[in-house]
Amino acid sequence: MKKNFRNTLAGTGVAAILAVSALSGCSALGSAPTIAAETETEDVAETEAAKDTGADETTEEAAATEAESIAATDGGTRLDDILARGYIEVATEPYFAPNEFIDPSKQGDDKYVGSDIELAYYIADQLGVECHIIPLEFDAVLTGITDGKYDLAISALAYTPARAEAMEMSIGYRFGEITQYGLLIREEDAENIKTAEDLADKVVVCQAGSLQELFATQQIPAMQELKRTSSSNDAYLTVQEGKADAAAVAKDTAQLYVDANPEGKLMVVPDFAFETDESTQGTRIGITKGETALLDKVNEILEDLVASGQYDEWYEEYSEYARSLGL
Repeated sequence: MKKNFRNTLAGTGVAAILAVSALSGCSALGSAPTIAAETETEDVAETEAAKDTGADETTEEAAATEAESIAATDGGTRLDDILARGYIEVATEPYFAPNEFIDPSKQGDDKYVGSDIELAYYIADQLGVECHIIPLEFDAVLTGITDGKYDLAISALAYTPARAEAMEMSIGYRFGEITQYGLLIREEDAENIKTAEDLADKVVVCQAGSLQELFATQQIPAMQELKRTSSSNDAYLTVQEGKADAAAVAKDTAQLYVDANPEGKLMVVPDFAFETDESTQGTRIGITKGETALLDKVNEILEDLVASGQYDEWYEEYSEYARSLGL
């Protein structure tokens, strides 16, 4: 596999930053003992110096407080906060290959890989800050952004009207072929489940908060129960273990799982797809509502990235990567 952007960043810029921090962050220098004869004279000088220093510190603290007050009055943005603190927090649900998944052979933050993870590090690099990946369940990714806990949600997000009401959504950055959403079933049910109408009186499962959930609730005319799981993989397993009859899925991602786990005896229904429209196409980034300065900057970065074709290259690269791990 070619050396990707994230590995390049980790091996150069980040390492350099950490090295500088290690050198400058915690230096404690000792001082020579004071000679007794000098003590009385020096005490007087130190007392006066302390008074001057205290006055200076008070003045500096007041100035800092005033500056913070002015910034708040001027409407400081999350983009300003990110640049000031030197890092960006990116929420993701790392169980959706090839966008975001876990490489169990790696440790720490390095175990989070995927085309979206590359994108997160790329955006951080363009902003000149570090990237902190925050792994969460998918519904926590969504609420974390709507509540303003994190800076970006990069987690294979599709557009929905409800999400657009709750958060800012970036321009699309992954289109490729039109994403299709359909049904995952057990091979033994291939003759019995071919359309949504065949799910009457059956149990369906989907990932909570996903676009698939919207399709299941709107386009399956009758079902016994709709179960919700925290990840797509859990939905696949629910069908595999006989706890549901079908899962509403993104077809290409579900097919990756089927190909990597033939012992599961699962299949994607070949000639069925939920109805979609152009507004649901394109993978997007979620940003807290009202943070338009950050949205504009992210869109600017995405426009250049999409034009270069780099994200599509990452997507294909990590599709092969996921297959090699049996995901």
